[in-house]
Amino acid sequence: MSIPENPFEAAAGAQAAPSSPAPAPAAPDGWNRLAEQFARDYLKDRRSERRWRIFFRLVWIAAIIAVAWAFVAQRNLATSASGPHTALIEVRGEIAVDAEASAENIVAALKSAFEDPGARAIVLRFNSPGGSPVQAGIVNDEIRRLKALHKKKVYAVVEDTCASGAYYIAVAADEIYADKASIVGSIGVLMDGFGFTGTMEKVGVDRRLLTAGDNKAMLDPFSPLNEKQVAYAQGMIDQIHAQFIAVVKNGRGTRLKVTPETFSGLFWNGEQAVGLGLVDHLGNLDYVAREVVKAEEIIDYTPHENLAERLAKRFGTSIGAGAVRALQGSISLR
Repeated sequence: MSIPENPFEAAAGAQAAPSSPAPAPAAPDGWNRLAEQFARDYLKDRRSERRWRIFFRLVWIAAIIAVAWAFVAQRNLATSASGPHTALIEVRGEIAVDAEASAENIVAALKSAFEDPGARAIVLRFNSPGGSPVQAGIVNDEIRRLKALHKKKVYAVVEDTCASGAYYIAVAADEIYADKASIVGSIGVLMDGFGFTGTMEKVGVDRRLLTAGDNKAMLDPFSPLNEKQVAYAQGMIDQIHAQFIAVVKNGRGTRLKVTPETFSGLFWNGEQAVGLGLVDHLGNLDYVAREVVKAEEIIDYTPHENLAERLAKRFGTSIGAGAVRALQGSISLR
């Protein structure tokens, strides 16, 4: 280490030396690579998201097209028949407004079958415990009207059950066929509901109800029964029962062998029903098409719900309807 002889000269030389700016610190390579990788991953995710979005849109479009095609194919199946055939309409499950066996669905199928020149006769195949007297009455009336208009025969075929409201429809047919073990009958009317007054007292719940009209809360499940209101309701269902009896007598005519139990709400097996005149013969769909209608080809005119309708009904309307029925009660032929 050397010491300058003249320290002032050294200081002056140091001051005279040009000062160079300090270089800017370079960004670390790791940060650059991380930013680039992040950008690549982000773009990749966006492209993947866009592809999946397009895929699901195409799936939905394909599903809609498939449902529409199935609906059109089902509607065209009956009308495209080239030769004589037996027209089949299924009456399955509860007969109600929002059910598959609603008057709207059955009547639409009846009109299509009657208007098809290839349909030699119409067969209603039953597997139903009954349901709404209004819905059943609408179908019964329409069968009679269409028979008179088109001069075609209608046959009822019972599988497992044709009871109450279902039998209300069946008696509009020219003949009724059943299996020897089928359940037939139950010619009666019921009004069901629940009463929660005792339960409310046990849990300490006080019912607060305001009404305008003495009978507005008639048969309210949270209030005690009122004898006058019960008598009124009983008279109403008795009248509906009388209407049911008149329809059965009109439909079956002299074939019906009336006993004290006929209109009591009892039901019978197919063999017993033949003896009572509730059913004409033992037989199934194939037998009727082959031996009675003389047209072995069977074409189904029944409107069937698609998957979307079933899901909507299962998780929507049916849940609400079930809750309402549980609280308010309903009148039904079942």
